[in-house]
Amino acid sequence: MKIEIGKEFPEYFKPSYPEEFELFSHFEVTAGIPTALFAITTWKENGKPNVCFHAWSCFHGDKTAFFAVMGNLYQHTHTYANIKREKCFCINFLPISFYDRLVDTINHNGYEDDEFAVGGFTLSRAKTINAPVIDEAFINMECTLKDIRDLSGAGITAMVTGQVRHISVEKEYAQGYEKRYGKDGFMMLIPAPQDLVTGEPNKSAIANVKIEKFD
Repeated sequence: MKIEIGKEFPEYFKPSYPEEFELFSHFEVTAGIPTALFAITTWKENGKPNVCFHAWSCFHGDKTAFFAVMGNLYQHTHTYANIKREKCFCINFLPISFYDRLVDTINHNGYEDDEFAVGGFTLSRAKTINAPVIDEAFINMECTLKDIRDLSGAGITAMVTGQVRHISVEKEYAQGYEKRYGKDGFMMLIPAPQDLVTGEPNKSAIANVKIEKFD
């Protein structure tokens, strides 16, 4: 038997915090699909570096180009304004040991805040675009803005697509699987899976990748 959840909000769903279902669709916690966590870095208009801890994205392309497709980027944020203005951004992948420092940049993200200083990150300059780079990241992806779309038309979030122009990979992550996949590798967000029977909320989880099979 399958539990059916439609587009109308299930009234028995309980939020894990008061504004949860003002910010997110109930389908997010219905599905609970994991995605990679990373930091988007840009310059604020005042020249201060900005950090945005983000997920809800995918990465793909063809032989002509490779793209970072970032969903659910809120239009009221510094990051959204910075990307629209500068037409570029950097994506930085860090291991789970940096989680708390990245959360600090969420809690101290005012216009005057140097968010690299807040997180204790070393600032480097991107090689092909005008964006700051987190030196501690094991992969940095430099992107130019390709497209912005408000999929819902509600003016709340946007899907931002960047074309990858350059990738820097830490040497110890450049061979094989061991470093990229495990405690020192990609960090994943598992959106809090709602109990679809009782409607009770769960906490979001932060995970690593564990390889089970080679294909």
